[in-house]
Amino acid sequence: MTGQDLQQLLLSKWGRSYDIQIRRVQNKIFVQVMWKYLEQVSFPLSEAEYIAHLETVAGYLHAWGGASTVQEYIEQTRDRPRLGKAVSIPLDLGDRASEWIL
Repeated sequence: MTGQDLQQLLLSKWGRSYDIQIRRVQNKIFVQVMWKYLEQVSFPLSEAEYIAHLETVAGYLHAWGGASTVQEYIEQTRDRPRLGKAVSIPLDLGDRASEWIL
């Protein structure tokens, strides 16, 4: 999965290029689909910066083996990002979790 694949996944599911963040909460890693999106006038990134950000996120997902988990979750969820509430996708890093959580 590339950054553009990730953007296309978001567009086909919700019709918007939502921001994606990786968060650590209580020694767990979550991918969060935020409520801000590229098509908003107030979105802080340009399209090139947004794609570069998604490429970085996709790189982490590949390294962690979580790309398919994120794709399946987004395709199957009934949740949608809305103001103040992100869609949180838990990642199971297995035995390697301690390598990524500092």
